[in-house]
Amino acid sequence: MSVALPLAACAGGETSVAPLPVQPPAAASRSPGPPPASAPPASAPPARPSTPGPSAVVPPARRPPPAGAPTTTAGRTPPATRSPSGPPSTCHGAVRHDVVLAETELALLRSLCFATGGVLRIIGIGPGEVGVDREELVSRTYEAGVVDIRFVRPGTVAVLIPQGGTTHTVTVVVR
Repeated sequence: MSVALPLAACAGGETSVAPLPVQPPAAASRSPGPPPASAPPASAPPARPSTPGPSAVVPPARRPPPAGAPTTTAGRTPPATRSPSGPPSTCHGAVRHDVVLAETELALLRSLCFATGGVLRIIGIGPGEVGVDREELVSRTYEAGVVDIRFVRPGTVAVLIPQGGTTHTVTVVVR
């Protein structure tokens, strides 16, 4: 009985709710167009707003570029140029980087950079096959063909990964 009362209370009050009126952006109010509609007479019942159709959609106003930004003849800002200080940093944060041995050519993976706490996950390798030159900077785990190397202290670590009869060295810089 207690379940029927809340359901009856929800179904019994079927009053429809009108959507909020749409207000055009400030820039659109400056554009020429028909004058705004006047308020309905006091004796008339309030009109129920309808859902605006495609003709009621007002496109956003285009803003000119800032005064200091150079523009091309097409009005676009030219692409940014590289600063003389060098390329942007390619050091990853404290993230996990997956290396799937069946899909990765290790000869092309020479170095990586992580923040402290980053993890290099090597997928598809046997236990004890991956080596590191500085054990004090890493924490390693192995489970079901996956080696996780967590970089716990800043420094440079050489990770040794065998693939196809060759041992590849990936140099990892930890910041």
